[in-house]
Order: sequence, then structure tokens, then C-alpha cells
Amino acid sequence: MGVPGWLYDGSSAVRRTVEVCAAADGLDIRFEDGGADRVPAAKLRHMETRRDGDVYGRTDIAGWRLGLAGPAGEIAGILPGRQKYGRWIDRAGLLPSTLIALAISAAVLFGGDHLPALLAPYVPPSWEKKFGDTLVGDFGGRFCTGAAGQAALRKLAHELSPDADRLNIRVVRVPMVNAAALPGGNIVIFDKLLADAPGPDAVAGVLAHEMGHVQERHVTQAMIREFGLGALVGMLGGSTGSSVDALDSLHYSRSAEAQADGDAIATLRRAGISPGPTADFFHRLAEQEKVFGRAEAPIGYLSTHPLSGNREARFRAGAVRGAAYRPSLSPEEWAALSNICREPPVKQP
Repeated sequence: MGVPGWLYDGSSAVRRTVEVCAAADGLDIRFEDGGADRVPAAKLRHMETRRDGDVYGRTDIAGWRLGLAGPAGEIAGILPGRQKYGRWIDRAGLLPSTLIALAISAAVLFGGDHLPALLAPYVPPSWEKKFGDTLVGDFGGRFCTGAAGQAALRKLAHELSPDADRLNIRVVRVPMVNAAALPGGNIVIFDKLLADAPGPDAVAGVLAHEMGHVQERHVTQAMIREFGLGALVGMLGGSTGSSVDALDSLHYSRSAEAQADGDAIATLRRAGISPGPTADFFHRLAEQEKVFGRAEAPIGYLSTHPLSGNREARFRAGAVRGAAYRPSLSPEEWAALSNICREPPVKQP
């Protein structure tokens, strides 16, 4: 009997349920469909310890993550040892870091939704950027690099924000309708969202929403709420190696989603772009949810940004009747952005 767990294979965003068993020279990973994969023990490394178990990576495959959902049991002797501390803790000292993290984590438990918002501004932006850059690196090899598409994306970002140059906005080749704000001003748009969006104005609304999350530092708030500041200190200062799968468990509060929606509608209004297409896009996703269910990978936007009738209605109500809206991109620019992934992807420089 093996140890239950989950696996990201480093080439897709699909989380697979697995059973992990001991092998002569490593681990046998068995999938629900009957398939199996063997991982040499020498290529395993410990990444982090979470409340629900340890997470391991491979030295030869970026983004590969194996999480254990129970005691290691028979495979304990094969697994590499846990990492001791992160670099931030080593510099500050274990005792001061522990005392500060425990004190603030305890306060977080009592603070609910309000304390993370109060604490987030005190997390140094340099920490966020360092961690965000690590997460972005986890998409290595899947970045889309079409030159005309990149130019169209930059234009769209500048239409929405005068501070667009401070943001790192990239399209990644992932078969999921989604977009995500990461720490440190990083935003990723999954290419299937571009394929399913009815036009550039809907993408503008989604991008403006993610910019709202960045501006309000909602990602840091969510990380404090989910992990506690003690764990967050280790993640920001230590060798997390890529924890995109950890961010998959994060959820924004209702107030954060509402705030990001409000920021997005205000951003579209300033740019002269109608919020109506975003409302139409939300309506289409909600209809897909009724058919496929929220857990289906093609509509992953629903799991990280839960939709509701009032969110769609809010964007629809944000459209001013008779206003002289303009398209966010020309047809040629939208075609270029839609095809940004046709060129072979490259790793983040």
C-alpha cells in the first residue's frame, strides 16, 4: 500500500491524484488511470512543508511537484531530508524570526479578513518581487513570445494603467481559461483565455481586475490569510523553488474580489473601454459552469475567481448608456495578441 499524494508534472497545470510507492532506486508514482512513472531518489529534493504534508521537486524538471497527503511510511527512507531554514531566517536569526512570526501569526488567527489587509502593506515589496519572480520562473518554457502579440499586450496594459511599465505581464501556454496576479507586480494570462474571450475588451476587463489585485496587494493578503505570516516569512525568504501549486489553494476574500471589480470598472471607464464585453464573458463562463462544473480545467477561472450574478450585473451596470466607447485594440492588434503563442515559447529571461 503506497502513500496518497498529488503531482504536477511540470508540463501542464493539471493536478493529478497519485499513489507513491517505494522502488529499488527511487519512487514509483502510480496514476489513477493505471499509468506509472519512476523517479530516481537522487533527483528528488525537499521543497517545503505544509499543513497537509511535505512537497518535493525534481532537480531535472522545472515545475515538477509531488505532494504527500499522509505519513511517508515505507518511502521515508528514500525521500531527501527536509530543508532547515530559509535565507531570510538565517540572516535574521532563528529565535527572533520565530518569535516575530508566531506573534503575528497568532494575531492573524484573531484578525480574520481585516488583519491581513493591515499587515500586507508592511511586507517589503522587494520580498514580494523576489518571490513573485520565482513563481513566474515556474512557468519556464511556456511563455509565449510572438513579437506582434507582445506589442499588442503592452499597448493594452498602457491603455489601462500609466504604471504598466512597473508590471510584468506575460501570456503562458497553459490549457486553462484563467489569469492570475502573482506577488511583485507579476500577472500571467493563460492562452486559452485569449482563445475563449469574445474580443479584446473582455480581456481588458480581466486584465484590469488582475491589476486591481496587484494595486491593492490582495495576493499578499491572501497568502497571509492562508499560510499565516510565519509560513509566509519562510516562503518569501527561503528557497521555495516554485510554489505555483501552493497559490492554487489561495482564495481572495469577497471584499477583495469586490474591490478588484470596482477598480477594474473604474479603470475601464478612465480608458474609455466598455465593461459590457467583460460582463458578457462572465455570463458565458457561468453558463459553462452549469454544464461542466466548477472543477473542470478549461474553466479554471471559476475556481480562482468565483462568479456570481451580481458580479456580472455590476460590470453590466458600469456601462454608461450612450457613451462613446472605443475598442481597446484594433482588429489587427487583437489578432496578433490572440496568436501570441504560435511562436515557440521560451524561458523567462
